Amino acid sequence: MTGAGPVVPSNADNSADDGHIPVLLPEVIKALEPRDGEVYVDGTFGAGGYSRAVLLAADCKIIAIDRDPDAVVRAEAFAKEFEGRFQILTGCFGDVADLLEAAGTPKVDGVMLDIGVSSFQFDEAERGFSFSNDGPLDMRMGKSGETAADVVNDYSETDIANIIYKFGEERKSRRIASAILRARAEAPITRTAQLAGIIEGVLGRPPRKKGKKQIHPATRTFQALRIYVNDELGELERVLVGSERCLKEDGRLVVVAFHSLEDRIVKKFMTERGGRKPAASRHMPDIIDLGPPPSFYLKTKGAVKPGEAEQSVNRRARSARLRVGSRTAAAAWGEGSDA
Repeated sequence: MTGAGPVVPSNADNSADDGHIPVLLPEVIKALEPRDGEVYVDGTFGAGGYSRAVLLAADCKIIAIDRDPDAVVRAEAFAKEFEGRFQILTGCFGDVADLLEAAGTPKVDGVMLDIGVSSFQFDEAERGFSFSNDGPLDMRMGKSGETAADVVNDYSETDIANIIYKFGEERKSRRIASAILRARAEAPITRTAQLAGIIEGVLGRPPRKKGKKQIHPATRTFQALRIYVNDELGELERVLVGSERCLKEDGRLVVVAFHSLEDRIVKKFMTERGGRKPAASRHMPDIIDLGPPPSFYLKTKGAVKPGEAEQSVNRRARSARLRVGSRTAAAAWGEGSDA
């Protein structure tokens, strides 16, 4: 396959993975450029859609990472299908460099990340990620540590409001936090439908617009609690830095993000590491700060967005943004530099 270049599958080729459709799949494969003999990291294995496409595109190896025990079980069956070419590591992708070091493969040729919650997690009511199906107010990806119920029942009103505002960008966070404290004074908040009802009681339902899907008023709060409980933004920052450490020269970093909080972090990292800093003033040429050499080469300026055809068949794709960086020969920032 090396001479012909990677086979770029369509989304339809992976739609049979228990209903999970990988977003921007052809674009991800094109950006990763799978090559025979190389090793790639799938930092968010989930249903394995991206891993499968890469393994079919070249005679390569995938090292997958996931903290969700259910995903690890799915990956074990996956490993039998691609015997000798697939390995699953249990852990958080923010620890990618340490996990690879422990596995005996400290350097890889590519890292791909699909940031956010998998369809499996949303669809399983007992995981507590969605208010569409009532379930325990959990939201933990790794099934350990604090739950969303712990946050809404034990945290102060100020802390709850700050979490909802910071991670959900919800302007009425203080009103929601106040309502949560009133409700929990009468009975613990333990179910997703229970919390969604409290929030809807505060915000009401927006008027339905013809031809547009109505967004539930609890959406931003649920997003905020999920991000906080799983430290998703912290994990994202760590995996970007970790990927910089473990990628070989010319190694590709491919990231799909789904909301503005994630994409801002990815964009900032790519811009800084790609050396795209504001130009120095022509009036003050002596204060130029060159900083460390760029550790990534950015092939495109902006993000790649899904086309109308994909958006029409996969609603999850509508907010997706793909950003790509190719590793240079420079040292990772903070290693052998003053960064």
